[in-house]
Amino acid sequence: MKIAGIDYGTVRIGIAVSDVDNVFALPLQTYVRKSESKDAEFFKSFAKNENIERIVIGLPLHLSGDVSEKAAEVLEFGEWLGELTGLQIDYYDERYTSVEAERILRQAKLTDKKRKERRDMIAAQILLSSYIDSGCQGISDYYGIDG
Repeated sequence: MKIAGIDYGTVRIGIAVSDVDNVFALPLQTYVRKSESKDAEFFKSFAKNENIERIVIGLPLHLSGDVSEKAAEVLEFGEWLGELTGLQIDYYDERYTSVEAERILRQAKLTDKKRKERRDMIAAQILLSSYIDSGCQGISDYYGIDG
């Protein structure tokens, strides 16, 4: 079974998946949101087809480590996703993932359009890779979040 990494956005959602041994994180796609029903259909199908056992979602924290205003939206999405898929949801500090993704994509000398298309899934890959490297220890317990 695999772990999915999610870089949440109101328009685009970056998705990465682990290998079956949960050693590597691979960018999968950037999903462009459509409607709640189409999004639900997509994520149910995705979780089943990819044999996902757990989902980790990037939680936006301030530099101080405090939970940001955007975090409430992320937590609501995570709750919806958990109910929808029946999977365990965990959260992980996503500070700097988009910045790191942008740096990587700039080094690849991609156009602005190509970087925009890939940025979210690369951020999800960085998030998932860090989560795996931490021994799959999210921040849900630390912040008292039910996953």
